[in-house]
Amino acid sequence: MILSDVRAYLKQQRRVALADLSSHFGIEADALRGMLGKWISKGYLRKLPPGTACGSSCCQCDPALIELYEWIDKAG
Repeated sequence: MILSDVRAYLKQQRRVALADLSSHFGIEADALRGMLGKWISKGYLRKLPPGTACGSSCCQCDPALIELYEWIDKAG
């Protein structure tokens, strides 16, 4: 698994919970945070504030416990 795979998944999903990334790629959350940090530092990804709703209609998760990331399209 390489950084570009994570990028492609983030671009496709737009907003992703860390738990979903971990499950999708079979990698522990701490290892993924390092990869996500690369995209954050380049300005392509942002970590959303705690309590942000994931956008799912299931309403089963406590938003305060979900770590969400959002891909940012940089124009120009």
